[in-house]
Amino acid sequence: MAELVESRKSALGPFDVFASRKYTLYFGGQLVSQTGTWMQQVALSWFVYDLTHSAFLLAAVGVAAQIPSLMLMPVAGVMADSMNRHRIVLLTQIFAMIQAGILAFVVMSGHAEIWHLMVLSVFSGVLLAFDMPVRSAFLVNIINNKEDLPKAISMNSALFNLTRLVGPALAGLIMVKLSIGICFLINALSYIAVIAALLMIKGNFDPPKKDSLKNEALNKLKEGFEYSIKTTPVRAIIIFMAAFCMGGMVYITLMPVLVKELQGDPSTLGMLMSISAVGSCIGAFGLGFRKNILGLGKWIVGASITFSVTLVLFSMCRNLAQYAPLMVILGASMMFMMSACSTILQTIIEEEKRGRVMSLFTMAFMGTAPIGGLVGGACANQFGFHATILGAGIYCLLVSLSFGMKMPELRRQSKPIYIEKGLLQAEEEIDILT
Repeated sequence: MAELVESRKSALGPFDVFASRKYTLYFGGQLVSQTGTWMQQVALSWFVYDLTHSAFLLAAVGVAAQIPSLMLMPVAGVMADSMNRHRIVLLTQIFAMIQAGILAFVVMSGHAEIWHLMVLSVFSGVLLAFDMPVRSAFLVNIINNKEDLPKAISMNSALFNLTRLVGPALAGLIMVKLSIGICFLINALSYIAVIAALLMIKGNFDPPKKDSLKNEALNKLKEGFEYSIKTTPVRAIIIFMAAFCMGGMVYITLMPVLVKELQGDPSTLGMLMSISAVGSCIGAFGLGFRKNILGLGKWIVGASITFSVTLVLFSMCRNLAQYAPLMVILGASMMFMMSACSTILQTIIEEEKRGRVMSLFTMAFMGTAPIGGLVGGACANQFGFHATILGAGIYCLLVSLSFGMKMPELRRQSKPIYIEKGLLQAEEEIDILT
């Protein structure tokens, strides 16, 4: 009977994680909240470009929202390992609701200027810098079985992309039928769901060691950096993600420029973003059916090369029918690659350093993407959208090939770590980063 129950459970694949009431509550709240967040992101990008007609200023607002990641995420990682993760996530959601409410008021009053959007974007970026790494670490605390962690990560990726599928489409429809300000208002209200869910999640979420944050913060920060640098697969993944996302996210930043070139409206932007999310959902669910992390390294390389080649092809398109299928491939390959990297890290890192390592991983793509976006915005103003995307695709391909060439050495250095974690027998050949 036990074998039958286990067989039925395994057949559910990534849906096993919903056996945890805490995770189910968390998932439901995030489903509503992240839909509103995507509505705001799409509406804001359209509003900025419509207001300024500048690809550079469009990218600059994105930088304002993400650059705090470079400075604050390591600190957030220390907090995730030293303080109550549940309490931090709850506070960031409350302040995010306030930020969205202020943005809605400014836009709906008709007095919004570019500096307003910059300031509010910086505020949003500060919150995001603390929210993302702490939520990544918090995930481990709300699943019943730690072996379900890869599935929980997969479902979180699916959640991210499901809301990315629905949110932009709703935003485009609302902007056309009603107003941009309504999108911001809906986002503010959507935080009620996730705040309520977090309040319903009960448990002890205090860190194992209650060290004084004031006295130990610098030591913990240094310890996290040293651990990430000295641990070969951790270092390799973080550096790869930082380099790749600097060029790989440029096309997302410049989507309003493309839509304007196609003479589209906000609904066109929402549709393209939703099409990309379809591919991302495919990538996320595909990872969820894997039983372990063995072999993920070669899939990361394959996905990154696929993304790069597709981005080059994307730069050669000239109409909506050509862009749409490529958006699916871009979304699927990028999400599979990012989820696979996250899965490897979450599986092998030490629990007491989880928050700090995940903060560095999050910083790798959240911190470098706006730098690439700013460069991309300047290039788009000077050379045009298509030449900029072509350059980004070539850059990503070079990063992917460089990472792939280092696989044999990474494979050799990683084997002892996987043996220590019980993921590999000493006599077995490792096939994780190759």
